Amino acid sequence: MKKFFALVLGSALVLSCAGAFAADYEMIVGHAQPEGNPRYVSMEKFAADVGKLTNGHVKVSVFGNGQLGTEKEMLEQVVQGVVQGMRGGQFDFSPRLLMFTLPFLTNTRAEVTALLKSDLAKKVCAEAEKTTGTVIINLCDAGGYRQFSTNKHPIKKPADLAGLKMRTNGMKTIDMTFISLGATTTTVPYADLYMALKTGVADGQENPWVNVVGMKFYEVQKYFTGVNYQFHPDPFYVNAEWWHSLPEEYREAISKAADEMGDYNDELIDKNSEEARQTIIRSGAEVYMPTDEELKAFKEAALPVYKQVVEEGICTQAELDEILAIVAGAKK
Repeated sequence: MKKFFALVLGSALVLSCAGAFAADYEMIVGHAQPEGNPRYVSMEKFAADVGKLTNGHVKVSVFGNGQLGTEKEMLEQVVQGVVQGMRGGQFDFSPRLLMFTLPFLTNTRAEVTALLKSDLAKKVCAEAEKTTGTVIINLCDAGGYRQFSTNKHPIKKPADLAGLKMRTNGMKTIDMTFISLGATTTTVPYADLYMALKTGVADGQENPWVNVVGMKFYEVQKYFTGVNYQFHPDPFYVNAEWWHSLPEEYREAISKAADEMGDYNDELIDKNSEEARQTIIRSGAEVYMPTDEELKAFKEAALPVYKQVVEEGICTQAELDEILAIVAGAKK
């Protein structure tokens, strides 16, 4: 936290030294991804675009790589108004977003996009302001389809997960999925995951290919399985009080920049995912791609999660039916 306030103080000092050229509004935004990750790159574009669209009247300062804390800490800072925004798959304060993280829900980019831009997604995002005092100004993909990895042995069937302690970020649907597949779970913050895998705090983890490469998890994990079991929405949270204090023209400019950022982010993920997988292979780690029959076994084992999300109030049965209909109706 001291590091965070030092960063904020330094940013404020730069603005004050700018004198007459200082922006009318500063937007400090945090996220957890390292340089080169699609989130990092697209956030740099967002900052530049906001500056252009507002003629410099809104200055966006982006702090990536977890400089402002864990994703949960950053979201708490947004809720409290300490910073203006954060991007990341942090759903503690908006748990209904978890309805879009059901295991093996989608298979294509078109299906993911249809869900994230659906009226249902917009409704769920709008609920955030009432419950948390934040506005979600964009919902894109957090990194692409997520894969399994472990140091113990290859994971080719659900039984291979039995007895393994798999890291999660505390997200309910990840825990539900691993438990349905026979594993146990342990919660580790993203920034601490590399060391947790290296020291054996966790036997394995799940993340998209681009995240694995960005954080170099392949250095501390030997076996990877390309299951494409889940994608995560990537909400861009903004403090509601600050948001509504902006002139309408600036809100429109920021919203436009956020929409373009989200589309660019997803393009980067699609472009970089296969190259990231190849990087993992070149590192010497083993990457196993299951057959259709093997994937079917994983999907069937994870089916109880669909019932659980309704029972726990993450979504209603009607909303679950709507989700399935959106996916089924997506252009292939």
